[in-house]
Amino acid sequence: MRVDAQRNYERVLEAATAAFAEEGPEASLNEIARRAGVGAGTLYRHFPNRQALQAAVLSERIETLCARAEELRAGEPSTALIEWLHALLVHARTDHGLGGAVLAGPIDLGFDCQLAIRRAGATLLTRAQQDGGIRAEVGIDDVIQLVAGIALAARHGTDPEQPDRLLRLVTDALRSPTGRCR
Repeated sequence: MRVDAQRNYERVLEAATAAFAEEGPEASLNEIARRAGVGAGTLYRHFPNRQALQAAVLSERIETLCARAEELRAGEPSTALIEWLHALLVHARTDHGLGGAVLAGPIDLGFDCQLAIRRAGATLLTRAQQDGGIRAEVGIDDVIQLVAGIALAARHGTDPEQPDRLLRLVTDALRSPTGRCR
């Protein structure tokens, strides 16, 4: 891809990420092109339809979330898990149905979104459990469901601080009562 084409691609992706986070998966493609400073033709050259653009945004967001898990592996295990759960909550809260819109269609992302998230989180959870800081009976599916539940509940709430409070309650409950709590 030429340098200017790559730059336009990145600008469209950045504008789409913001638009989908603000307005949901049905955000106007013309508005996305306008925000990116490109014409509609440029947007459609890179992304032939709405679902292709949604898939690119979702793929980038999931890759970023999984990369964050990898970065955190170098830190203290329980702290790393909890930091990643905060990142997962932000991811889930900004989804606004994007994942469902992409996964409902024929687009192949090249990877299984849920599996990628589960693997990234499971690595952190296992390390935290082996270190003794997180309850041994907790599974990655449990933790992901708890975070997803908080994100879902927060969509209808009026208190912007509530999701973080709820996540703190959950992470406090995850800590091993006999392990090293930090």
